[in-house]
Amino acid sequence: MSVATPTVSPLRQRMIEDMRMRKLADKTQSQYIHAGCQFTAFLGHAPDTASTEDLRRYQLHLVDHGISPVSLNAAITGLKFFFEVTLGDAQRMAKMRPVRVPRTLPVVLSPDEVGRLLAAAGNLKHQTALAVAYGAGLRASEVVALKVTDIDSERMTLRIEQGKGCKDRYAMLSPVLLERLRVWWRVAHAQGKMLDGGWLFPGLNPIESLSTRQLNRAIHAAAQEAQIEKHVSMHTLRHSFATHLLEQKVDIRVIQVLLGHKKLETTALYAQVATDLLRRSSAHSRTCVPTRTSCRRARCARGRRHLPPPRTGLAPDCPLEPWAVAGHVRHRTVPYRSAGRACAALFRLRQPRGVL
Repeated sequence: MSVATPTVSPLRQRMIEDMRMRKLADKTQSQYIHAGCQFTAFLGHAPDTASTEDLRRYQLHLVDHGISPVSLNAAITGLKFFFEVTLGDAQRMAKMRPVRVPRTLPVVLSPDEVGRLLAAAGNLKHQTALAVAYGAGLRASEVVALKVTDIDSERMTLRIEQGKGCKDRYAMLSPVLLERLRVWWRVAHAQGKMLDGGWLFPGLNPIESLSTRQLNRAIHAAAQEAQIEKHVSMHTLRHSFATHLLEQKVDIRVIQVLLGHKKLETTALYAQVATDLLRRSSAHSRTCVPTRTSCRRARCARGRRHLPPPRTGLAPDCPLEPWAVAGHVRHRTVPYRSAGRACAALFRLRQPRGVL
């Protein structure tokens, strides 16, 4: 008995080929296809016959149903690729506009909470994977893509191949994390769960790696077991890694390289959640509050800064000193306090030329 395979419409096949030509990531292709399917279900007929007003109604439909700004922008991006690239008709997207994504502060765990979270992990594999995510500041997709050959114990680095944005980079490897990885490697080899040169965190089938979904389920279970009330995800460990380095006074540009951020603005966000920095800034602001005495001294200093000390050895009519005439603010006979307030305004005037 033969199983009927679902047929792909020529329009969808054309869109898939356009994405393959541009070598888009598999996840991006899936998101674009999903956006097209959702729009087709809303429309009720082929999407290539949709009008500008149909697209406008679809965005309004998504907003009314409470879609998040990130998901809304992802749907608009997928439809934009379909109409502009596959159909070659960019005018139909004229009334669809992406929305602003609100900037939120990341959730950060304290070092004590991180220790409780790792201790509450279900098994050694999940515990080691979470430790790598925190100890090296990796994304979930980068953790599951690690191989045994990516560990360089001599240089104490982890090689991240084709991370986000298809970029390679090196991450830090601490001695404590290296020892955890060696323990996991010995246990996994003894149980036959790890192949030589294979995945560092294999799935049930050693040929395939652990999935990001399994890793997310593991950290949610560990957070519940550790009784951590904060909203914890795999990216929370990455946020905590960057924040703790910043609190230890590591250069923010070094943290940017370790995280693989393209812009320094993205890394600078952690300065808003680094509690030690906030405490130091608050203490510095309290010590820098000007008092009446300090303001009076500053005004006096500003007034004296414009007047040089009295010169000796030069007569008032000396040709080397064109300003030293009777009545001028720089004349030695003029008292400092009476000229201090007016000197700033007088010096802005053009210098007299007929004094010589």
